[in-house]
Amino acid sequence: MTPPTSKLPHVGTSIFTQMSQLAAQHGAINLSQGFPDFDCSPRLIELVAHHMRAGHNQYAPMAGVAVLRERIGAKVAATTGADYDPESEITVTAGATQALFTAMASLIRPGDEVILFDPAYDAYAPTIQLFGGIPKPVAVLAPDFTINWQLVGQLMTSKTRLIIINSPNNPTARVLDDADYRELSRLTAGGDCYVLSDEVYEHVVFDGKTHRSAAQYPGLRERAFVVASFGKLYHITGWKVGYCLAPRELMAEFRKAHQFNVFSVNTPIQYALADFLDTPAEYLGLHAFFQAKRDLMLRGLASTRFVPLPCEGTYFLLADYSAISDQPEHAFCRWLTQQHGVAAIPVAAFYTNRVNQGLIRICFAKRQETLERAIERLIAIKMV
Repeated sequence: MTPPTSKLPHVGTSIFTQMSQLAAQHGAINLSQGFPDFDCSPRLIELVAHHMRAGHNQYAPMAGVAVLRERIGAKVAATTGADYDPESEITVTAGATQALFTAMASLIRPGDEVILFDPAYDAYAPTIQLFGGIPKPVAVLAPDFTINWQLVGQLMTSKTRLIIINSPNNPTARVLDDADYRELSRLTAGGDCYVLSDEVYEHVVFDGKTHRSAAQYPGLRERAFVVASFGKLYHITGWKVGYCLAPRELMAEFRKAHQFNVFSVNTPIQYALADFLDTPAEYLGLHAFFQAKRDLMLRGLASTRFVPLPCEGTYFLLADYSAISDQPEHAFCRWLTQQHGVAAIPVAAFYTNRVNQGLIRICFAKRQETLERAIERLIAIKMV
């Protein structure tokens, strides 16, 4: 039998899997893949067990357990001021990546153009291509990763179906400001271009900065899918639960795809998350929790030859290694893992054209002792 022609011929194993495997192979400290190495709240685990024992073990409603959607709506209203109807404008998903995938499935038709900003989460471009869309990447570069909105406007055509934004941004750790959102609103006003806003790090913003949501801008809310993650919110990335917000008409299309993708999401975990949302301090304190870890990492890097870039949000920071080596980023990350026992991600992996700027991405969502051991190893590095 002839193998099928690949719909994604240029896609291989993700860089996150590659680097995590390499870290395990060499016993390296894994600061590459973005997951915490500490536990979530014991109360949250107890709530899941409680709802399992209470018999909440069958299919949930396709859109999500009603009480969870209601509490998501209350949370969004309290934190952004935006009102979404839990019945028709909020859907619980099997993680944020599924929400992103489903939003694109509901919009993109063959030949549609989709603008995204490189460096970008590696799921965006392949998903666009799966549905016959054409990725139109706009490169933003170190050190400030500022978006050139004039260039975006020049790139837009009658075929532009969607613009994807991500703030706080993985991997750049930049947070979009009011001027960015106003430019996006201006460019999309009056047309048939929609917005997909990836806001999974919404509560991980540092130094007094404010997270702004596409939901807060009337001109964007009416054309935007907004995606969030409980995995990032509560240190439960392996539970794969997120949600999507969208106006009624867009959400109706989203749910058409959602019901034939995963249909519904883990029932007892949904009930547990609904209960856990009654304690806003659990997520409102995230910025301070992760800023302490970021600051620990920054203090440690000050004693190394790495030069950190500004980190406004997320639990990642970028570091320039040009004072250590002139190797390309992929080669440097392999060397760092194999020879010095610290795994990181080459930032070039997030660019469509693999732009090499001598940068690595470090995840600091780790226990203090993990970060301190990693810092010790990084301090010991001289030059290649």
